[in-house]
Amino acid sequence: MTDDPPPNPALLPAGFVDLLPSDAEAEAAGMESLMQVFAAHGYSRVKPPLLEFEDTLLSGSGAAVAEQAFRLMDPDTRRMMALRPDITPQIARIAATRLADAPRPLRLSYTGLCVQASGGARESDRQISQAGIELIGPDTPEADAEVVALGAEALAVLGVPGVSFDLTMPPLAPALIAEVGFTPAERQALMRALDRKDAAAVAKLAGGLAPVLTELLHAAGPAERALSVLGGLVLPEPVRALSERLAATFAAIKARVPDIRLTIDPVEFRGLHYHTGVCVTVYARGQHEELGRGGRYVSNNDEPACGLTLRPEALLRAAPARAGRARVFLPVGSDPALGRRLRSEGYATVDGLAPVADSVAEARRLECDMIVAGDGVVALN
Repeated sequence: MTDDPPPNPALLPAGFVDLLPSDAEAEAAGMESLMQVFAAHGYSRVKPPLLEFEDTLLSGSGAAVAEQAFRLMDPDTRRMMALRPDITPQIARIAATRLADAPRPLRLSYTGLCVQASGGARESDRQISQAGIELIGPDTPEADAEVVALGAEALAVLGVPGVSFDLTMPPLAPALIAEVGFTPAERQALMRALDRKDAAAVAKLAGGLAPVLTELLHAAGPAERALSVLGGLVLPEPVRALSERLAATFAAIKARVPDIRLTIDPVEFRGLHYHTGVCVTVYARGQHEELGRGGRYVSNNDEPACGLTLRPEALLRAAPARAGRARVFLPVGSDPALGRRLRSEGYATVDGLAPVADSVAEARRLECDMIVAGDGVVALN
């Protein structure tokens, strides 16, 4: 009998990764670029904790992500705690408690890490970064449009190509189905068929509602065509109101960002169960994962809110690679004032810590792009 070999010290749990220098630096710079866009539009930054008491973190809108939460016991209070799987519920808590008396509209931004029990946008992701905004107070198409417009501006700053925003109205299909006397089992089967976009099953299960639901399924695509289909349908008044709000939000977004690419899926509701109005999912050409998502919901204390959460890891996979700072090697004895000047000009300086026979070879070994020569720098071939 032999002992098992010791585990490789680089081995990590599934879904967790080390970000090495170039990737970590690119992510940090990208997240800060996003936050600068949000700050320029009056969104104040908050920083909630990674860990909270379970009954606080996973109540209200947080209940929708409860199954994704890691839990552990606080050794001091013996109360159960949870690692946040999403930051949005924490922003809702802050708005309703510590910032309850702040003037509305309340504009908040955030960035940080989340931990999920299973994979997020990619099955391998369990530790994810989030960067986003929440607009709390108003319930208007203009508020929804502001959130989408800031998302578009932030992605443009990162240089993400071929971006599109897919608008949905998650309450629309359930409200339409509720107008008909389906049994709970029939309703569940029909909702499952809609979720799978199974037009044949919808036609079989929806009875007299089948023509309308089939039209809505086939309407998904360019926003103008989808809205035209919606506008031509005879809908019950509660459903008509949802359709008109979707159209008004589309118009408000186009007024702010005329060249934005918008699509609409009238019956999409997957993963948007606690949302109460227009929602948005962000995609980019050639990418198979979501870059972000958000929408309208009821915050704590029944306060209307809308927001958008972006995934920096996904954004950086979609964006063109950013050049890092040029690295300049400063051999021993270099003028410290020259180093300060180079750093102020945006270079990264790498100090030599001991004399070497060949400074150029040492600079190359340390992966520098340039080396100090006299009062200036020269590029290394």
